[in-house]
Amino acid sequence: MSADQTPVAVAPRRTPVWIVATIAGVFGLLYAYFVWNAVTLLSYQASGRLGLNGLGWFVLLFAAVFPLIVFAIAFGVGWRRRVVVFAAVLFTGLTIVGVFWLNILAYAFAQGASLLG
Repeated sequence: MSADQTPVAVAPRRTPVWIVATIAGVFGLLYAYFVWNAVTLLSYQASGRLGLNGLGWFVLLFAAVFPLIVFAIAFGVGWRRRVVVFAAVLFTGLTIVGVFWLNILAYAFAQGASLLG
């Protein structure tokens, strides 16, 4: 190899923005489903005859905010990675949110009286 044939560094290919936005949008709708369910449960419990105590407000508001936090973390971790890895990170966050939502439902149905005012 002569002096004029130096290897050229190839920049890594970036994922197009429209693909990232499409994947994030589809997963965002799935995360929004959990937020919508949490807000619905919160409104049903809060508008009941007894209302909610402080623990009830905290648990049910956190159930509505938790999917947003997980989506933001998963998006931040995965948006510069390959498409498959990005989708896998968002799917992993979605499964964490799903397990958390099942825990909230189990607690609300088994110990629901402790959330009421």
